[in-house]
Amino acid sequence: MEQSNFLTGQFLLAMPGIGDPRFDRAVIAVCAHDGNGALGVGVGATIEGLTLGDLLNQFDIDGGKLADRPVHFGGPVEPQRGFVLHSGDWGGQDTIDVAGRWALSGTVDILRAIADGTGPSRWLVALGYAGWSEGQLDAEMTRHGWFNVAGDDTLLFSTETGSRWERGFEQAGIDPRLLATQAGNA
Repeated sequence: MEQSNFLTGQFLLAMPGIGDPRFDRAVIAVCAHDGNGALGVGVGATIEGLTLGDLLNQFDIDGGKLADRPVHFGGPVEPQRGFVLHSGDWGGQDTIDVAGRWALSGTVDILRAIADGTGPSRWLVALGYAGWSEGQLDAEMTRHGWFNVAGDDTLLFSTETGSRWERGFEQAGIDPRLLATQAGNA
């Protein structure tokens, strides 16, 4: 079965009772979804006790006024690998346009640019990613677990991290307080 690219540039919101505590109230920005699988970066939670300054210090980059910015939990796959989701007004050697909505970069050049003030106007940093093999995400979308909403850069860049899950459902016209924690049987 050929997979579509329909989720690229959208958000996946974890439904209550998804069954995996790593994805409790998760908000995943889907950056790629094609016949080979899917890749997304978590933007609904930050890593407690880790700041951008801590990461920048590992690369001998002065974080200055950015040092206290949070680092997001991008997902359980390769948690030591960094990603920056950002506005399209900056591009580096590995920058990928995500459906014209935002961009994804994963090399240290973007961290240097952010630190010296020449980077993108809007950005967030994450460690790790969520990945799905060929057909896996399509199959998961047919069961209880994920709900997709339109890619809205205000959800990504202008909404407080802890509010993104609720705001995503609200943008879709759903009151998240009314969601069931278990799937039913018909």
